[in-house]
Amino acid sequence: MLRRIGLSVNGTRHELDVEPRELLAYVLRERLGLTGTVVGCDTSSCGSCTVLVGGESVKSCTMLAVQADGGEITTIEGLAAADGSLHPVQQAFHDHHALQCGYCTPGMVMAAVSLISAGDAGSEEQVREGLEGNLCRCTGYHNIVKAVLAAAEAGS
Repeated sequence: MLRRIGLSVNGTRHELDVEPRELLAYVLRERLGLTGTVVGCDTSSCGSCTVLVGGESVKSCTMLAVQADGGEITTIEGLAAADGSLHPVQQAFHDHHALQCGYCTPGMVMAAVSLISAGDAGSEEQVREGLEGNLCRCTGYHNIVKAVLAAAEAGS
């Protein structure tokens, strides 16, 4: 039994028929072609699938697409400006060498955007605590934390 849902993803409205058990991550990746939303674990342990739903970070591998019905979703593809310039958090990750293999980067950036917009990125301790649900096996987090603090300081 399919259910009709409507989503605004990166500013574009989509009407889709989905199975009630279909996960948001797979709707974004497979139905809408937004493969920047990475699926690493399917258990919400790694955070690589983090997107913004109504401005709040959500692990899309454990959210049903029907739960997002009517929602405003932003993926990593929706952060950069129309002219291709990077979002300030993306730029800070670049400037502070806060990525290596890149697998965790989309989810880490999306979580950082949410953290900064909530005003919860004022100290290293806050950033480390706020990002603890997003795992990175390459960087040791030091440069990620520096990037988030720099973006927060710049008023992103």
